[in-house]
Amino acid sequence: QVQLVESGGGLAQPGGSLRLSCAASGFTFTAWAMSWVRQAPGKGLEWVLGISSDGSVLGYADSVKGRFTGSRDNDKKTLYLEMNSLKPEDTALYYCAKGPWADYGLGKGTLVTVSS
Repeated sequence: QVQLVESGGGLAQPGGSLRLSCAASGFTFTAWAMSWVRQAPGKGLEWVLGISSDGSVLGYADSVKGRFTGSRDNDKKTLYLEMNSLKPEDTALYYCAKGPWADYGLGKGTLVTVSS
């Protein structure tokens, strides 16, 4: 059974940083590209970035380019999202997802709130 468990969300000030983690289990993590998506209050899902099975970043959404970095540790079966220079519009529920375009299932998410 596929399980994706996100952690690391919380309250950050504008300009601050947070690091999200996603622990994966129930499938062959090393064989899958992964992604991060987010959902801001009252809006639809927004794809944030995709990471290949070997850790190469496939692409970033324009809204986060230059501020967010994706990575993974295949030994730990963990996906990471490093978020810097946070803006209030980054406030959202952040989901880890199986597949490069979040097309094979999401975790339950972790809430990031950016506010002073």
